[in-house]
Amino acid sequence: MSPTSYPDSQTRDAVLSCQKQLPSEPSGGNVVFGFDGFVDNVRQAGTNAGSSADERITTLREFGEEIVTSAAADSSLAISWERHGQRTGGHVSHLSRAYQTLGFDTTLVGMCGDPILDIFEQEFKACTVYSLGDPGITDAIEFNDGKLMLMESGGAATLDWETIESRVGIETLVDELDGAKLLGIGYWAVIPEMASILDGLREEVFPKLSAPPEQVLLDPANIRELDQEVLEPIVTATRRLAEEVEVTVSANRYETKELADVLGAHTSEELVADARVVFDSLAVDRFVGHSVTESVVVSDEGTTSVSVNPVDSPELTTSAGDHFNAGVSLGLVEDLPEAAAVVLGNALAREFVRTGETPSYDDVVSAVSSYDAQFE
Repeated sequence: MSPTSYPDSQTRDAVLSCQKQLPSEPSGGNVVFGFDGFVDNVRQAGTNAGSSADERITTLREFGEEIVTSAAADSSLAISWERHGQRTGGHVSHLSRAYQTLGFDTTLVGMCGDPILDIFEQEFKACTVYSLGDPGITDAIEFNDGKLMLMESGGAATLDWETIESRVGIETLVDELDGAKLLGIGYWAVIPEMASILDGLREEVFPKLSAPPEQVLLDPANIRELDQEVLEPIVTATRRLAEEVEVTVSANRYETKELADVLGAHTSEELVADARVVFDSLAVDRFVGHSVTESVVVSDEGTTSVSVNPVDSPELTTSAGDHFNAGVSLGLVEDLPEAAAVVLGNALAREFVRTGETPSYDDVVSAVSSYDAQFE
């Protein structure tokens, strides 16, 4: 493999580190994900009710132009769409799907229906599932250059620690979390009472664990709609949690910019700069920011940026960020260096976007082995 294919030395060194240290088989073990839950409708937009495939709106930019043109004309806008699939969604579902495919014992504690909906029962029949209420609904319109997601939060909008305690129970949470390799929690943006949940775990569950989760992953998602009086307690609770366990916060490029603006009163055209502001503000073990062209990890060990090339013809982009988080957290679970874990996140997400399917561990190893080929 020639190092000259890499766009920069940081990427080259991170990839070589991942290739050298990624085990040939996953370590396995217990992982737990909470506390959201969605049913995703994956859709494509047309131009009118009878539009053919070559008449469809294929870019988010074009879709935006249709809206702007209609608004400027004081006219209503009608655009057809078609559903091209339905699956469970949100942090809980996407991370659980990835980890059960990767060979881990997976527990879901989320919005899976009351009673649990068939779509959750069927997809996660090999997992342990505790439902906290009704899932939200996401209509995700896929374009070649991005996606538009219209969301109903469902029961997550009113979820708090008392609800989790009453529906699942402290002792059950202790049993599931004791010795877990990973606890993943999403999303700040859809659970306004997230602070009470983080504090509840820290105060009532973690003290009873003989072996707390090795890694805790938090995904804020798009916090733009959260009022300051809601966000501040969540950030404070996150800082307190990071005093007890190893905490990683991960966000996409847009979300990172929003966090940098709200938490540090600063934004930049560079992902690296915004990621550093967020890390300094959150006081967690590490912050990871990711975009379609680079991913950045910031910690007390320093800052590393790892390049990635966008997929030319993406099969599916909805939940690409969650699959990135699956890869990063897997790298941390497998004790990879932070930069190598980011490579694993890039590789897993890129493989998912390329194929539209959650990759197996062998697929991920192969994607890491051929990482430099995307730059040729």
